[in-house]
Amino acid sequence: MASRLLLLSALLLVCLAQVSSDLETGDEVALVVRGTNRRLLPYLDCGGLCKVRCSLHSRPNLCSRACGTCCVRCKCVPPGTSGNREICGTCYTDMTTHGNRTKCP
Repeated sequence: MASRLLLLSALLLVCLAQVSSDLETGDEVALVVRGTNRRLLPYLDCGGLCKVRCSLHSRPNLCSRACGTCCVRCKCVPPGTSGNREICGTCYTDMTTHGNRTKCP
């Protein structure tokens, strides 16, 4: 009985390590629940995407904070260091600050 428990816990650790590595690489992860195969959303690296987006900004820390908020809410960061905002749709383009200026860089 103890050997079965040890074997099951080792198998669980291997599965969790595989899911963790899949999430780090940005791959989709398949979740199998009672014979059904459900797809999870791909992992979005907001920190890395915003770092690239704000790399040439005059205030990179401020830009990264705003970009991170927009990335989490809209699930999108436009490519490049500026422009291309329409690619992310109205969620990204219509978000404003308290001063009624565009929030997302």
